[in-house]
Amino acid sequence: MTLTDAIRLLLFPALMAFAASSDLFTMTISNRLSIALVAGFAILAVATGMSLEQVGLHLAAGTLVLVISFGFFTQGWIGGGDAKLAAATALWFGFGHLLDYVTYASLFGGVLTLALLQFRKLPLPAVLARQKWIMRLHEADGGIPYGIALAAAALVIYPKTVWMPGYGL
Repeated sequence: MTLTDAIRLLLFPALMAFAASSDLFTMTISNRLSIALVAGFAILAVATGMSLEQVGLHLAAGTLVLVISFGFFTQGWIGGGDAKLAAATALWFGFGHLLDYVTYASLFGGVLTLALLQFRKLPLPAVLARQKWIMRLHEADGGIPYGIALAAAALVIYPKTVWMPGYGL
């Protein structure tokens, strides 16, 4: 296995898992994570010989999602980390998988939101009430860690992308 293969197989999934867990436990997604995704894309684009036209299309997809998600952020519908994560993910997927990604993210986000709304109606057992991250999730006016839905959608779509050919997925 080459270094490029290792990056293809490990970097994106690991960063998505980190994004989801970070959002779950802290309700934040680090700027460094989005930067790492952009840098990983750039490295793989060069290492795999992606054409400038294809790189441009991937950049356009990421930019489009950044503009739209920034609009959502200004309305208070999503967090800034979610907006940057969605854009960095769109960079990896390009337009070829963007609609699938947005669809899955919307579905997973809806399920996550409904589950959290139900969870917030239940009383917390004392053992759970001592966990700050669970208390934050349980707050009636608390936010939704939408990075979980974004990361889950990304992991569903990733095996179908140009980054995973020949791996039997």
